[in-house]
Amino acid sequence: MPENQSPKAPPRRRLGKVTGIAILVLSLPVILLVGAFWVLQRLALRMALLAAWAPRGRRVLFVYSDSPVWGEYIRARMLPRLPANAVVLNWTERSTWRTANLAAWAFRHYGGTREFNPLGLLIPPVGRVRLYRFWRPFKEFKHGKPESLVAMEARFFDDLAEIYNE
Repeated sequence: MPENQSPKAPPRRRLGKVTGIAILVLSLPVILLVGAFWVLQRLALRMALLAAWAPRGRRVLFVYSDSPVWGEYIRARMLPRLPANAVVLNWTERSTWRTANLAAWAFRHYGGTREFNPLGLLIPPVGRVRLYRFWRPFKEFKHGKPESLVAMEARFFDDLAEIYNE
């Protein structure tokens, strides 16, 4: 072999590259299908929320639990400030939620699996759904640092007032 040529890659290395490319090409349709399903689900949920809640003026979903960290605070200081037509779910009572509950579907979709409780959702008639995760601010509040909770609560209620005044 001449000096200026590199040796060919061993057959195993080539097989690994070919296998990797084949897996990528074969998995691409699945990835695209899952992405399309997610987009369609999000669109269907948004349309269902607008159809079911907008005529009643419902634009708020609030989820909390009976946690000793935030349960009493939320019941005393936040729930009374929510509009009368707000949808409120208690995570502690989730075993009683109906399977086909639109509020539970919205909560699971937008809330995800991290820091999902307590959670506020503002659903404007036009524009993106606004998500407020209160879990971390309440953890900081528990450790004597109320600043982030005060700021998050103020932002949530300011945005809520803005949405209802549109």
